[in-house]
Amino acid sequence: MATRHLTLRVDADAFERLDAESKRTKQTRSELAKRLLEEGLRMEAHPGVVFRSGTAGRRPALADGPQIWVIARVLRDMKGGFDDAVAQTSELTELAPHQVRIAARYYAEYKEEVDDWIRELDEYADRAHAAWLREQNVLRR
Repeated sequence: MATRHLTLRVDADAFERLDAESKRTKQTRSELAKRLLEEGLRMEAHPGVVFRSGTAGRRPALADGPQIWVIARVLRDMKGGFDDAVAQTSELTELAPHQVRIAARYYAEYKEEVDDWIRELDEYADRAHAAWLREQNVLRR
């Protein structure tokens, strides 16, 4: 991806908060500002989506619900048209249809990124399950 340079001025208070957060997260101010700008632009384009930190890093989530990948994983396996898939996903996840639609819109725009997270999590789950099976076999006589 091509990058371009941006110079901007921020008030002293915002700069100090950016500086403190960059030290806390061990990111440069530029890296943190770039991440926050990208997340902010995505949240503007997708009302109802926020970004949360977790053990696997920052991920988009519904403001009042789970991470987007959780909903996308269910939604992409549904059969039928979009409205049927939304209704089925809503029922299975106990989310309101409008919440599923918010997640679907985000997923449609960032499908490759979300699919990569799902793939990584599936691989991690497979490795964890294989390790658990090995542990169980140690106790069998």
